[in-house]
Amino acid sequence: MANQNPTVIKKYANRRLYHTGTSTYVTLEDLARMVKSGEDFVVQDAKTGDDITRAVLGQIIFEHETRGQHLLPIAFLRQLIRFYGDSMQTVLPTYLETSLATFTREQEKLREQMAKAFKGDAFGVIEDQARRNMELFSEAMRIWMPFSNAAATKEEPRPADRDGEIEALRKQLQDLQKTIEGLAGKS
Repeated sequence: MANQNPTVIKKYANRRLYHTGTSTYVTLEDLARMVKSGEDFVVQDAKTGDDITRAVLGQIIFEHETRGQHLLPIAFLRQLIRFYGDSMQTVLPTYLETSLATFTREQEKLREQMAKAFKGDAFGVIEDQARRNMELFSEAMRIWMPFSNAAATKEEPRPADRDGEIEALRKQLQDLQKTIEGLAGKS
């Protein structure tokens, strides 16, 4: 049976990280790999014993962002900073966690459907997934809008604008279908 307790990583004053499970020093990149592989760990200050996991995970994100691996849009980061000290600060972490969990589940469904798509009607599968993703996104935005003054001041898109967006998405899906068919024909 797997160990239920998270691995303890100790961070020393010289900024070195010590993996107590393997008795080796590790880097932030090693910790990023551990996160990606699903290995649970906590980072403790070696001198005080304080849990500094959040700060170290933030440092990993910062390192990726400074290397040009941009994941977080600037507008999102600014909005996030605005929530510090706000009355909604306590609600936001739960909302973000739930939204990310939903996104991860939908991503897995998309991967499964893409695997099926190479064996059948790719266009229909992609269109269905795109529709579900738009519904999820719309629902998330509806929930989020009360918390964002900027979002509340935006105009509701006119039906004609939506038709144009839908038509553009259809065109992209058709292009994707052609690419998939081309790839399927080569194999």
